[in-house]
Amino acid sequence: MTAPHGRGLLHLAAAVDQRGSFDAAAYVEPAQLAERGALDFVTLGGAFAHPGPDALGVLARVAPATRRIGLVPTVSGTRTESCHVHEAVATLDWISRGRAGWQSGGPTDEDEGEAEYEYEGEDEARFRAEGEGGNGAGTGTRAGAGDRVTGGFGGRDGPHRVDFRGSTFSVTGPSIEPRPPQGHPVRVVDATGSSARRTAARYADVALLRVTGPAQARALRAELRDAAAESGRAPDTLRVLGALTVDLGDGERAAEPGHGGGGPRHTPQGPLYRGGPVGLAELIAVWHESGAVDGFHLTPVEPRRDLERLVNGTVGLLQHRGLFRTFYPGSTLREHLRLARPAGRYAVTGGAS
Repeated sequence: MTAPHGRGLLHLAAAVDQRGSFDAAAYVEPAQLAERGALDFVTLGGAFAHPGPDALGVLARVAPATRRIGLVPTVSGTRTESCHVHEAVATLDWISRGRAGWQSGGPTDEDEGEAEYEYEGEDEARFRAEGEGGNGAGTGTRAGAGDRVTGGFGGRDGPHRVDFRGSTFSVTGPSIEPRPPQGHPVRVVDATGSSARRTAARYADVALLRVTGPAQARALRAELRDAAAESGRAPDTLRVLGALTVDLGDGERAAEPGHGGGGPRHTPQGPLYRGGPVGLAELIAVWHESGAVDGFHLTPVEPRRDLERLVNGTVGLLQHRGLFRTFYPGSTLREHLRLARPAGRYAVTGGAS
């Protein structure tokens, strides 16, 4: 199933943050609601300015209560050693059977972003030349589904040795972490800033753009794709999503400037759409069909109210227009995003012995 005008089906994701809630069970229902709408993934913990529960721990609780939707916590390498971040996200990928991703903890992570991606044990020059190992948190090399490792566990002669010294961390010793089901859990980067765009173009699977108009989004998407190609990546391995905060509690005030008809307006917290589900569906369709974005990541102002209106209203309208899926064709987050599973560096595929 493809969208009209030759564009692929759009991608949709939503934040499930709830201010002041520390009960992990409270996050299960919104994740299940988003899954009912066939959204690609949900995110949690997008703003460190607001205290909340550990995003990784909460989504590990959500994982067994859901079956298909992707789970993307926000984690920060400035607060946690990168090797532990990688292990935790890889564990979430195992718990969810291939539905994990992770988002860096905002602008404070921009300067360390490239170092986080260089963990898999190669020196910096080789890592950058190969352009692999950077799309997620998988630290290990044990064969997953579809991989055969030469010589047994971890490599030809056993677990391979990691000897890496970066600008923010060093790793020495054997890597024994089994490779996650997705190879690399999906890496999400807020690419609004120029420094973050360079990182996203080289290593991210999903780039978020906090912009208020399709022309700006289209220009930045083209910049990201060109930079990805210059770094040796296929541009089609990067999904670019517009990032909007949505307030769907004001009915269909689409004609009022600053609401649906006036497009998103800028606020200190980022672009804000205020209107109704129908106007939001039209905005999403126009941006996507014009080639501005591959989809949207939406943050509800009122989590329960706005997410319900998003799923029951906006998503239903987009499905009716043939712009969004009505069911999950696969089981992993990479499959939802139509991204291939990266091959293991130490694995041999096919019938070779």
